[in-house]
Amino acid sequence: MGVYKLFYNFHIEGTENIPQDKPLVMASNHRSYADPVILTMPMKLPVTYMAKEELFQKNKLFAWFITMLGAFPVKRGSGDMKVIDDAVDILNSGKHLVIFPEGTRSKDGKVGKGKTGVALIAAKSGADVLPCGIIFEGEKLHFRSKLTLRFGKVIPAEEIAVPEDSHRELVKVKARIMNAIRELVEGPSDGGEQNINEI
Repeated sequence: MGVYKLFYNFHIEGTENIPQDKPLVMASNHRSYADPVILTMPMKLPVTYMAKEELFQKNKLFAWFITMLGAFPVKRGSGDMKVIDDAVDILNSGKHLVIFPEGTRSKDGKVGKGKTGVALIAAKSGADVLPCGIIFEGEKLHFRSKLTLRFGKVIPAEEIAVPEDSHRELVKVKARIMNAIRELVEGPSDGGEQNINEI
């Protein structure tokens, strides 16, 4: 954390919202390649995260590095249920799981619609969801940029326990999670929040 405070005007908010005694689905917006490291800083339990498959194919050294950080590969758009099962196994092993539901980095800081995989993992694992927001201005981090990591209130598992085979219910859960992230990043909703028809 000291390095980040040296290079950036770094602030962490909402740490009182983090339960430290059980694994969580950490659902966050995605701004930079540094996001996985940023998100792990205040966490006491081990953290792992999903990363797009292409990152493991760039070079062996980089693949080794992100694997050491706890990453595992995901083939985007494949609908591979093994990835979902692996994610559930990770949570059951006592580790936090970071998910970037948007699936790609946002260049302008706006939070996208997200995908239902985050809702499916939450439903199958029975884990609480911790909404997270990473905020900085511009497309990239620069030296002494203001960087804020914000944690919202946990969404309890019992409030988002829905049938795994109900797409409509999973979309509702995904919308709730994305709205929570959006509020952390962009401020309280003005009525334009994502609804269940946005798939």
